[in-house]
Amino acid sequence: MCDQCSESMLDPYGPSRRSAMQLAVAALGVTFAGRAFAKDNKAPPKPQNVLSPNAALKRLMDGNARYVDGVTRRHDFKHEREVLAGGQNPFAAVLSCADSRIAPEYAFDTARGDLFVCRVAGNFAGTETIASMEYAVAVLNVPLILVLGHDACGAVDATLKALKDDKPPPGHIPSLVDAIAPAAKAAMQQGGDVLDKAIRQNVIDNVAKLKSAAPILNAAVEQGKLKITGGVYRLKTGTVDPIAQS
Repeated sequence: MCDQCSESMLDPYGPSRRSAMQLAVAALGVTFAGRAFAKDNKAPPKPQNVLSPNAALKRLMDGNARYVDGVTRRHDFKHEREVLAGGQNPFAAVLSCADSRIAPEYAFDTARGDLFVCRVAGNFAGTETIASMEYAVAVLNVPLILVLGHDACGAVDATLKALKDDKPPPGHIPSLVDAIAPAAKAAMQQGGDVLDKAIRQNVIDNVAKLKSAAPILNAAVEQGKLKITGGVYRLKTGTVDPIAQS
């Protein structure tokens, strides 16, 4: 008896029936996965965070103005913990550098549950960061993403040095260099204050990358539900200079 005949006798459903059953199981898996990210209809824990993209940006910049002036608001952390225990609805997401001198929650005078923050040296949008931003937009309904660079960025400076010396840094740092290199190379061709230009270009590049990230972020931008913009934090003043606005 041939192997094919033997297999048919062991499986009375046959190849076509078997394929249909496998597709059905796969479909169920997709359904259950979708339910894991389904939005519920309960009231948001912070109703004041339900904003339009432009209103969210204005709120961020108003908070930065208070921070610069040294008149930040007092936050009731105990009450906020209680309110947020059952969920979150931040009004903005921030992709920031991991530099210890940069703290988006302080820089924009925000409370707990207001910002969805991703931080990485060089504030670039890698795969995991894009996925995190997709979650913020698709699940948490965040209307605004801000890419926040800062002056005197060590990651950008290290990238410029690695390119100039044609010598990769040790460990896993080359992965940062690879991500920032396009902005650094563009700035090197322009001359002048290369570090400042590379920092700015890096923000612009990552704003563009997030805007084009399919299928979630680009669709939200096209539908007017999401604004993606950028800014540069000034270490001496605390001011965030907006750039690359859509």
